[in-house]
Order: sequence, then structure tokens, then C-alpha cells
Amino acid sequence: MRAMILAAGYGTRLWPLTIDRAKPAIPFMGQPLVGYVAEYLARFGCDEVVVNLHHQSQTVRDALGDGRRFGVRMHYVEEPVILGTSGALDNARQLLDGDTFIVINGKIATDINLSDALRTHRAANAIATLILKPNPRRERFSTVQVDGGLLQGFGSHPQTPPASDNVGDVPLMFTGIQILEPRIFSYIPRGVFSHSTTGVYPQAIARGERIAAHISDGMWHELSTIRRYLETSIELLQHQGRDVIVGQDSRVSGSADVSEAVLWENVTVDAGARIRRAVIGAGVHVGGGDVIENAVVVRAALVEGTERPPQAPAGEVRGANFVVPIMG
Repeated sequence: MRAMILAAGYGTRLWPLTIDRAKPAIPFMGQPLVGYVAEYLARFGCDEVVVNLHHQSQTVRDALGDGRRFGVRMHYVEEPVILGTSGALDNARQLLDGDTFIVINGKIATDINLSDALRTHRAANAIATLILKPNPRRERFSTVQVDGGLLQGFGSHPQTPPASDNVGDVPLMFTGIQILEPRIFSYIPRGVFSHSTTGVYPQAIARGERIAAHISDGMWHELSTIRRYLETSIELLQHQGRDVIVGQDSRVSGSADVSEAVLWENVTVDAGARIRRAVIGAGVHVGGGDVIENAVVVRAALVEGTERPPQAPAGEVRGANFVVPIMG
């Protein structure tokens, strides 16, 4: 089965981690983030995976290669300009058209059972099936309106605090995973920016198409911010009985105090350093006596002459390092 990983975004909320590499190429659980997603797809029989590229696309190609080490054959599609969630499909239609395919957001970590979702899709005879999850914490994800197992539309962010404690009042949210039939392309405009949720699906529903909803209770995390990236990494590491991951060619002194941390490649942590709840970028040197807590650190040289994106958090230069507090 074919699949597409949507991964062309700038990753501005992950800045400064995305200064020198695209978001799909950042390390996650010992491999590039999009490689982690590709391995997930491979477990459910997706052996041909398309990845759309935009910002620093060569870093993705270098990180993933042909995809064989992730159990897939990787295909790359360049987007000279960002085309949106359905515009990206149009740009890759020659690689996807012909049979049922899966589309997944490239910034999630999940163990949702795709085989169960495919059964729902086929039983509903749907043009598309969206995988949804209950959102009991009323996080800021758009609500999804469902009736009789079929998508009715999308609403605003849920109310906070909850209006009541009734199970039936728990809003549903879209996981960013969907199963599509090739005829969905008849609803996607050619060669222009377009979004599935605001353009394609409302049009398809208006014409009588069936868009199914598959509700899952599987593990799901979205990694669009530094805080989410770190917290998800720590949670998954703790399931393995640890809370620190150290990248290739990194050196950590045995007398350094390091916990709940993600260290990228070529990091050096000297004796007497303290790191807690932090992401340490490639090539960073944390000296003895330095304290890094609730922060992301990259080499200061990376940010010299660059402009902080509007959505990105602010930081400060400390010696040879640039430190950004993790908010929230």
C-alpha cells in the first residue's frame, strides 16, 4: 500500500531546532522524525512512502536516503511553494493515484491501529476515512462533527473548561491520519494551494460522498512545538525504562547530572554540568558548572544573522550557545 507523509512545513514553532535542517530531519527516538513515521506505516504494510519537501529539502534526503532502513521505499516530491494539505496530494498524484492510500501528518507519534481503520473505511464504502480521537482535555484542536459514523464537518476549538462531565460531551479531534480513495482527486483543484478540511471535504460531502470517521483510543502525540517534542520524547523513553537519549558521537561525563533530556549528535557535556528537561542541539558544548533546565540549546553561531520566525520563541546567547526557554 502507498502512503504520503505531509512534511513540507517550515517548523517555525520548533525553531531554533529547525535552523539547519528541515522538521522531518530532526532526531526523534534515535532516527529522523519522518523515518519514525515511515516505520510506523511499514508495520501496517505501507511499503511505498511519498514525502513532500520544501524547507532545506536536502537535509531530508540526506537523513532518509532511499528509505530501506525504515522498511519502505521513499519517494520525494518538491514543493517550490507550500501547497496545503490537499494541494500537496495534487502535486504528488502521479505517485498516489490508482488505489487506496494513506496520508499522515509528519509531526506525530502514534501506535493507532491502521488495520482497524482500514476495515472501517471499507465497510463504510467511503471516499475518505478520518481517524479521530476523543479530546477529553479539550486541547486546542478543532472539533470534528460526526453523525452515524460519517463526517459532518469541522468546528472551532472546544470550550474550556468542559461544559459537563458526560462522556457524550467529549469532543472529537482529527489525528492527521486519513485513508483516501483515488477519486478524491476529482475534488482537489490542480496546481494551487488547497486544504482538505476547509475545501475538499466540504465539497465532497455537499455532493453526497461518504466520509467515514474511525475513532481510536490509541497512543497519539503531536510534535509541533518544542515542549511537545520534548515531553513526547521523555514519555516514550520512560516506557523503555530511561529518560535520556544521546545522539551519535556525543560525549557525556559520568559526573554530569543529566535527566529528562534529548541530546542530538556531537554534543559534549562536561563534568559538573546539570541538564534537566532540555533539548541539546547538534554540536553544543555544555561546560562544567553550566545549568540547563526547561530549555532548548543550539550553537549560537547558527542564529547569527538569522531572523526569528514570528511564531518562534525568543532566546538569548550564553557564551557559545543560544538558549530558548521552553514555555508552558
